[in-house]
Amino acid sequence: MTDLLAKDIMTENVVTINQEASIKELSELLLDNNISGVPVVNDDGKMVGIATEGDVIVKDTDLHFPRYFKLLDSIIYLESLTKFKNSLKKHLAIKVSEIMTPRVVSCLPETLVEDVANLMVNNKVNRIPVVSEDGKPIGIITRADIVKSMVQKK
Repeated sequence: MTDLLAKDIMTENVVTINQEASIKELSELLLDNNISGVPVVNDDGKMVGIATEGDVIVKDTDLHFPRYFKLLDSIIYLESLTKFKNSLKKHLAIKVSEIMTPRVVSCLPETLVEDVANLMVNNKVNRIPVVSEDGKPIGIITRADIVKSMVQKK
């Protein structure tokens, strides 16, 4: 039996959202399609990030200022100030581009499913967009798709 490729197991009608869309539109899109994340595209349809339920939920959490102490004339933070800045940005966000994850692990249609599984595990992600040579999302693979492909192989 030949090895399965990403194009063999991907969901082809991938739902996307424009980076300029509102967070409310993103929330409605996720709920209406019963999905937990979508590729974010620019006006040309090229993928520029990914937005998930987790990104939306951050807006509803308490904003926690990092603990610090003063030593002489200095302030020493006990927690990551960068993490606080990123969290603050997401709390104040109104557009998808402000809450999305810009660095996305993706694959090409000819990628072996075994390699897609490794990408998921090594990068601790639940979904991998499948993109064309020009960077436009043409499909998406979830962990469930990987499990189904394991059953198909037998």
